[in-house]
Amino acid sequence: MNFFAVIGRAVLNLLAQIGRVTRFTGQTLAATVSVPFYGRLLVQQIMRIGYFSLPVVGLTALSTGAVLALQIYLGGNRYGAEAIVPQIVVLGITRELGPVIAGLMVAGRVAAAIAAELGTMKVTEQIDALTTLATNPIKYLVVPRLLAAVISLPVLTAVGDSIGVLGGYLVSTYNLGFTGSIYLKNTVDFAKSDDIISGLIKAAVFGFIIAIMGCYNGFFSKGGAQGVGAATTNAVVTSSILILAADFVLTAVLFHTS
Repeated sequence: MNFFAVIGRAVLNLLAQIGRVTRFTGQTLAATVSVPFYGRLLVQQIMRIGYFSLPVVGLTALSTGAVLALQIYLGGNRYGAEAIVPQIVVLGITRELGPVIAGLMVAGRVAAAIAAELGTMKVTEQIDALTTLATNPIKYLVVPRLLAAVISLPVLTAVGDSIGVLGGYLVSTYNLGFTGSIYLKNTVDFAKSDDIISGLIKAAVFGFIIAIMGCYNGFFSKGGAQGVGAATTNAVVTSSILILAADFVLTAVLFHTS
């Protein structure tokens, strides 16, 4: 009976956690369409989430595109299909690797920072002070971060896609013997708008997940420094897991797999 009691408590805790996240998300969405609108805070968060994440996303995308081109060439070489490198690189980057890599890199950098910042404000009662001053803490703290993440992730993904394709181009032309003009022509001819748009849609959803998980874990942290550390870890882990799960669901929906 103790075994079943442990399972029951775990299931109830999971359901309670899902309920709290759902309620917090609903409150955030409601605050998004209400006044006032903190434009200055939104710009600040776009800089922190988007602009300052460009180096890590760009370097990761460059190396990923280069490694992807090399692996496709080595695999295709077994069957005489080396010419498909540019087509598969642009398809893999725009559909999957671009948004997923950008999401995971930003989750590791931004979700942790958001959770740590809001968690510190929570344990030091600064969030309670905002409520005392008749300021909605969700409107003031969460909404600018949510909007900034949803805006920034598609932009980061678009930049990462370009850099990833560039990485494949550099490896293919300088190491694998491809002609640069032919490589670029095959890339442009094979790339479809649906592939690019689907990746940007995924990126916006990933940005939403990152901001919600970071803010939620920070908002409900407790227990001093130890609690803030746990909230930071939980924010990164849950964001990463949900990004991968959402990627599968979005791929099935956007491309109508059956």
